[in-house]
Amino acid sequence: MKQTEKRGKRNKIGGIGEEIAVRYLKNQGFTVLEQNYLKKWGEIDIVAHETLKNTKIVRFIEVKTVSYETKMDLQIAISRGTHRPEENVHYAKIQRLNRAIESWMMEKGYDGEWEIDVIAVRVVPREKYATVRYIKNVIFG
Repeated sequence: MKQTEKRGKRNKIGGIGEEIAVRYLKNQGFTVLEQNYLKKWGEIDIVAHETLKNTKIVRFIEVKTVSYETKMDLQIAISRGTHRPEENVHYAKIQRLNRAIESWMMEKGYDGEWEIDVIAVRVVPREKYATVRYIKNVIFG
């Protein structure tokens, strides 16, 4: 498989993961304010806040997706604890995300509370099956 084909497949899987994450958030009572906020120096996958709870915290959410050929492959990976999508959110990624967050807040005139969250999606596209793990307030020290 050529590099451009791999990148195209990765982008497609990432898009599927983001769609699943948005649906998940809406089902959990969130309002999605923005998707794929893009700057040269970083991207925010999802900007949201919880509507049902009386909170004003804006959540900047990074979505990481891993795909599997079959549901059995996914179950094996989970049982062995291998290749967790959230492990792909590293310090450098958070630094780029922080720069994009600063831009978003300046553009929107927002100066309230905010947190960085991660949604890890494991998906089996052929079987239309996915698992979602939502990790709130990720802190890197």
